[in-house]
Amino acid sequence: MQAITKYFPELSDEQRRQFEGLLTLYPEWNEKINVISRRDIDNLEVNHILHSLSIARYINFTAGTRVLDFGAGGGFPSVPLAVMFPQVHFHLIDRIGKKLRVAMDVASQVGLTNVSVQHGDVKEVKGKFDFVVSRAVMPLAETVPLVRRLVSKEFNNSLPNGLICLKGGDLKDEIAPYRKSILVDDISNYFDEEFFSTKKIIYLPL
Repeated sequence: MQAITKYFPELSDEQRRQFEGLLTLYPEWNEKINVISRRDIDNLEVNHILHSLSIARYINFTAGTRVLDFGAGGGFPSVPLAVMFPQVHFHLIDRIGKKLRVAMDVASQVGLTNVSVQHGDVKEVKGKFDFVVSRAVMPLAETVPLVRRLVSKEFNNSLPNGLICLKGGDLKDEIAPYRKSILVDDISNYFDEEFFSTKKIIYLPL
């Protein structure tokens, strides 16, 4: 918990308990289902939970916000964000049911009531969301056409509704088609661990 509380000292006792639960439950599940690379599970707090929480440093979601996690896998970034924002609803969609089962079980065991899951293709998702979040699922050119219809035109947050992605590496070519509207922020502006030196938050209003 040292890395999480270092950057989020204002956490309530309940949130601290929930994050401690994530740090216990994900390794237990990973022994059965490979949700996180077995070489990387020891880095769960920084590389997965804190990485997810970089979105919470980028935007403070208002109560009632609806977020779709596209390609959610085992629940990153949405399960840590659901702990951080208990008044925000997170809907997770993924084609791999066993990973979603892990996300839902972890969420349930730590007492999250603001998480729902859907096993299937994003084309099957109905309803509107304020934001779509994604963690290195696919290139923007493939993601944007799939999720644009799901983003509501009415917004109540500090940023217009849109897509927020966590990515790494050289993104010059990927973001070029959206250069007039896209915003790119270095996560190293928020967290000083070496892991974040090449990690970025991509925000694209839709």
